[in-house]
Order: sequence, then structure tokens, then C-alpha cells
Amino acid sequence: MAQKGPNSGTLWLNVFGETTIMPAESTRSKQSNIAVDGLADIVARVADASYSINESRQIPRELVDCMTSQGLFRLLVPRSVGGNEIDLLDYLAITQAISSADGSTGWCFNQNNVLGTMASLMSESLAKEVWASSDTILSNGPPQHVLIESVKGGYSITGRWNFSSGSRHSTWVVAIGRYGDQTLSLIMPHTDVEWIDSWQVGGLRGTGSFSFEANALFVPAQRTWVESKAVRREKGPLYLINRRLLFGAGFASVALGVARSALDEAINTSLAKTPQEQALLRDQVQTQRDIGNAEALWGSSNAYLQEKSRTLWEHVCADDELRMADRIGLRLASTWAIRKAVEVVDIAYSVCGATSIFENHPIQRKFQDAHAITQQLQGRFEHYETAGQFYLGLEPQGSAH
Repeated sequence: MAQKGPNSGTLWLNVFGETTIMPAESTRSKQSNIAVDGLADIVARVADASYSINESRQIPRELVDCMTSQGLFRLLVPRSVGGNEIDLLDYLAITQAISSADGSTGWCFNQNNVLGTMASLMSESLAKEVWASSDTILSNGPPQHVLIESVKGGYSITGRWNFSSGSRHSTWVVAIGRYGDQTLSLIMPHTDVEWIDSWQVGGLRGTGSFSFEANALFVPAQRTWVESKAVRREKGPLYLINRRLLFGAGFASVALGVARSALDEAINTSLAKTPQEQALLRDQVQTQRDIGNAEALWGSSNAYLQEKSRTLWEHVCADDELRMADRIGLRLASTWAIRKAVEVVDIAYSVCGATSIFENHPIQRKFQDAHAITQQLQGRFEHYETAGQFYLGLEPQGSAH
């Protein structure tokens, strides 16, 4: 449950069985307080549903409704269209907390929320149309073989888009494709496209990242925009941060949440498990060494991500611009956190021994989820090259910073 800490204005949230410090009140908004106050209950509900989420490959409708009623899919949507527009540090802390309960739910939470920042690039009338309903949730997917043609009143689109995380509970879907020499973004109701169950995977099963297809689908011109030409309507610091960075820091928080809960599971197992003809795991030197190593890996990568997130946030709030050094710093910290998180999970998997291999054991799901996260764009090793180029005085070449 949430409670006030000894320092006035600091919110403490008991999520992992220990006290986690949330950002100081001076960096928080009233909207973010609303979300955090009900977070402990949401985290508990997600944890209880984790097994069924993995088996059914979707977040249960009643859990989605609960999260929606708390405004948890509108955290990054501008206040001007009914969103919460919370601070970056609050958002990452909430993402990590939810992900500690279930990686797939945390992944969808981040994906669906970051897409909400698109409201700052749409026309005001379109943003108000999309977020007119309190249950609005966006999903999207990278394009495959897309054809966009201009027709009277809008566009006709044909193609396929994959990896649409949260597709089974989203209400609107965003598609992109090349139109002439520019990339066009189009948004349409979830029911306007055909959904394809292509999500036969081991990790992040519960994200339900289906593919969707359209065949000569008409999209009105007023439901489209070109990001490269869009004028940022919203003046809040949140909308100075590009979506790639928000995705990266968010998915790093997902990975750290999964890793923290896996490590806690390994610790609890060590306190109770005595392998055949051996001492209690807790009393074995190798276990002690592994747990110490994992705690150092998790703590340092979490602190690094927090440091770079805080620095970037303070600068965009003060300067009304996004510095290249801060972009590179957060990109590097995000990739590092993802790569170190999977090392923590691997240690936890090893500590738990044969217990880890069973499908219904939490460690197995966390192992699969953590490794799936590393395969997404945000966890690629090439981001180290981009950072290295910057620190060596070269022009960064990577596209994800």
C-alpha cells in the first residue's frame, strides 16, 4: 500500500515486499497521485492473474476494465484531451511496479501508454475524437507490404502490420506506411481491420501481439497525419521526448520489474528448498555468491536508468528542449538495463534449479519474458555503437535515439 515517507512530500510504495521510493512531490502532478494511490491493489490483481494471462495470451477483460477505470492507459495522454500527462519518473516507476507482477501486462501497459503521446501530433479534433471515450486504448504494429492510395475524402490502405501488442484489448489501431516520399500515420477503430492470430510464442505470450490486415480500407483524411510535418500542439515537457526514447525507458522498466520479481522468487526459494543430499540453498556458498551478484546487477542498472531519466526530465522541464547528451544517456541506460536484467533473471533461474523448468512456475515465465524483451528493438547491442559514436565526438548514426 502507499504511504507517506519520513521526508515531507515523498510517496513510498510497497510493491516488491520492500519499500520503494517514488519521486518527490515537487516533480509530481495531481494526476499522477491519482494513479499511484490505487497501484498496490492493481499490482496485486495483475500478480493473481499472471498465470491465466500467460495461458490465454491476453489480459483478462475485468483487469483491463479495472486498469482503465484508474486511468492507467491514459497516463501519457495530454490533459487537454482528458489524459493524465504524468511526469516521466512517475511513469517509469509505475511501469516497473506493474511489470514486477506480470511482464506481459507491463509490456502492454508501456506500449499502449506511449502511443498515447501521439495525441500531441494529431489535429486537436482527431485527438478529442479518439480519446472521447474513457476506455480508449491504442495499439499499432510495424508495416509489411503496405499500399496507400489517395481517394476522394481520404486514403485506401492495403497491407499487413505485425506485433500489435495489446491488440486484444485495444479500441483503436494505428497503422503507418509510405505514401510518396513521406510516412503517413492512420488511425482507425479496432473493428475496421482483420486480426490474425500470429502470436505463437514462448515469452511475453500475454501481450497478444497479433497481426492485422486491411484490404482497400477507406480511412478519412481527418484520421491521418504526417509526423515529420506535424506541429507539436502540446507544450508540456513530456512531448519533447520522442517515442523511441519513451519506449526504450519504458521497456527497460519492464525488464527491471521482471528481473526484480525473479530475483525475489529465487531468494524465497533459497529460504525453503533443500536439494537432494545437499544443504538448504540459503546456506550454500554458491547461492550466496549468486544472490549477491544479482542484487548488484539489478541495483546498479536500476540506479543508472533512474539517474539518466531524472537528468533528462530535469533538463526538458527547465530548458524546453531535448539535449542530445540526454537522449544518448537515456538510450544507453535503457539498453544497459534490459541486458543486465536478463542476466539477473538467468541467475535466478539457475539458483532455483530444476524447479525453474516447469511451465507453471513463475521463474519459467519470467525467464521467457526477459529473453523476449531482449529481442525487441530497444534491447539491441547496436545502441552501444550509437552511444560510442557520440562520446567519441562522431555524429550518432543509430535511428533509435
